[in-house]
Amino acid sequence: MVKDAPLNEITLRRYEKPYDADKREVIKKICLSLGLLQPGDSRDVIVDILSVLVESSKDRKKISSDEIKVRVEDFRKNKGLELKGIAESNIRRQLKRLRDLMIIEKKGNLYNLSEFESLSNIFENKIEKFIISQATDRIKEYLKAIDDNQ
Repeated sequence: MVKDAPLNEITLRRYEKPYDADKREVIKKICLSLGLLQPGDSRDVIVDILSVLVESSKDRKKISSDEIKVRVEDFRKNKGLELKGIAESNIRRQLKRLRDLMIIEKKGNLYNLSEFESLSNIFENKIEKFIISQATDRIKEYLKAIDDNQ
């Protein structure tokens, strides 16, 4: 019997090209495109968490969840954004979501982009070649099973 619980899942969305968008807007579109953020969602702290991790990755620096929280708070204050979703528990939950998609990694209580790679390399090597490829391969197995039984 086949279980209904997915082994993993991903949502993909396609948006317009990133013409003159600022860095936060581009990261927001990345989060929307990968299903980390829902369209129209006002709680978009994951955008700022990913922004902080991208910045720290430039210096190949690992940072703690506490430091991420402080930087996210400062960033949101400087941008005049609401301080929604910055509770420590929510920061940790968003970090887990980024880990589940293999965008970031955790060692001890320190986080960084996976192997300090660029987001485009992480997408290609972890998400596209691993998560998406395995999902499409499994879908093909189900389709073949139906085709073979007709």
